[in-house]
Amino acid sequence: MSKLKTLADAFYDELQDMYSAEKQLLKAIPKMAKKASCEKLTAAFEEHLEQTKKQVERVEQAFEETGKAAKSKTCEAMKGLITEAESMMKEEADPEVMDAILIALAQKVEHYEIATYGTLCTWADQLGYSQAKQCLGENLDEEEKTDEGLTKLSKAANKAAMA
Repeated sequence: MSKLKTLADAFYDELQDMYSAEKQLLKAIPKMAKKASCEKLTAAFEEHLEQTKKQVERVEQAFEETGKAAKSKTCEAMKGLITEAESMMKEEADPEVMDAILIALAQKVEHYEIATYGTLCTWADQLGYSQAKQCLGENLDEEEKTDEGLTKLSKAANKAAMA
């Protein structure tokens, strides 16, 4: 375990955590897309998978200003969210209900990412890491848009799940 003496140390530590989180999602998103029954939801997951690949690259770019290697440390929070999603996807549920569940699970992930990228952007700004702030800010914008899209999808999914 590393010592966190400065904000730069904390930034690097949290960046490693986010790097792990995004890499974990590269494996989890296809499973969620496969489980979805609504074509729009499947498409949303597939689109976000492509965004996540780019987000991994941006996180790698953000490491450059730290002067340290791009490496990940297991993100326990994302691991827990994915474990929860895997467990829920094993439940016996009508397809419409499963879609509503998948959206809820995905939004939990998005909210975690939004919170973390927001913090990283603030820290990057305070540390003068302008490139990192730009890269991580792009990720933050994408996560917020994904969350908004999931909210729109949830309205129809929730209605269908009530029938």
